[in-house]
Amino acid sequence: MNKISQIFSTLFFIGYIKWAPGTFGSFFSLITIIFLHNIINKNEFIIIFICILLMATIFIKIYSKSANNHDAKEIIIDEFLGIYLIIIFSYDFNIFNNEFLKIFLIFLFFRIYDILKPFPANWIDKNMINSYGIILDDIVAGIYTIITLALINVFI
Repeated sequence: MNKISQIFSTLFFIGYIKWAPGTFGSFFSLITIIFLHNIINKNEFIIIFICILLMATIFIKIYSKSANNHDAKEIIIDEFLGIYLIIIFSYDFNIFNNEFLKIFLIFLFFRIYDILKPFPANWIDKNMINSYGIILDDIVAGIYTIITLALINVFI
């Protein structure tokens, strides 16, 4: 079970990239999730998100225990979930009717919010010392990205 949790938590070992594993994980996640979104219906897409979210809470806990680190930098399944949440909501946005621009902005804003961790993400990151905290700060970054895209969509 430790090997499975390692593969899952590190997003197939992408988390072991020495420089900016979260950025590489976000890029891989974005490509993978967009592909998945295009081949299945919305309900299946949401069900898969919920399943991955539930599995992530379990596998991150197992991996963190075996790595003896509650928030190891190689754990990047949380980036996957943050991006996934954005994609669930972002297909209602027609930013300049340009799909490439929308994907670029998703990546850019998610990374900015994930790195800067505006409240409550910073509080979650510091105070929730478990798998929920690891995941929730990226979910907050995803929510901020969704809000930003919605504002861009409305005002531009």
